[in-house]
Amino acid sequence: MNQQTIHRWKNIELIEEDSHLPNGRIVRHTTIVHPGAAVILPITLNNQVILLRQFRPSLNKWILELPAGTIENDEAPIECARRELTEETGYQANTFHPLGQCTPLAGFCDEIQHLFVATDLNQTASLSLDEDEVIEVIKADLNTIEHWIRHDKITDAKTITCISKAKLCGYFD
Repeated sequence: MNQQTIHRWKNIELIEEDSHLPNGRIVRHTTIVHPGAAVILPITLNNQVILLRQFRPSLNKWILELPAGTIENDEAPIECARRELTEETGYQANTFHPLGQCTPLAGFCDEIQHLFVATDLNQTASLSLDEDEVIEVIKADLNTIEHWIRHDKITDAKTITCISKAKLCGYFD
C-alpha cells in the first residue's frame, strides 16, 4: 500500500495513503493515526460527577469535559483510565465499569475512545499534569450537567457521549 507520513506529534501521525473502497475505487485518503484513548466518568457516592475545566489551546478557550487521555505504548485501555483519572483529578477508583467505545472523528481519524464509569472513589494524590495541561477539578450533579449540555456550556463530544451512554445503562439513580 502506498503510504506517506506527513507529520508526527507525540504518538500521533498524519498519514496519506491509497484506500480501497468497497465500490472498487482507489482514493488517496489522509488519516490521523491515533493510539486510542480512555474516557472516564467518575461518580462519587453522592452521585456527583467529577469534571475538568480544562484550557484547550486548539480552541483557545476553557471547556468542561470528563477526564481522558491517550493510551501510551502497549497500555491496556483500563490501565490508561486508571492512570489518567489519578493524574488529572487526584482520585483513584476501586471499580471501573466498561461502557464500550466511541469513534469521535471517523471521517479523518482512526481514534477509538474506550469509555469507563469509575466508582468507589478515593482522593489520594495531587494532580500530575502534562506540561501543556491546565486543569481545574469540579463536581456537578447529573441535572446540572444535562442543563450545561442543553445550553452549550458542555460541548465536548466524548463527555456528552459517555454521560449519555452511562445514563442509558442505568449508572445514575
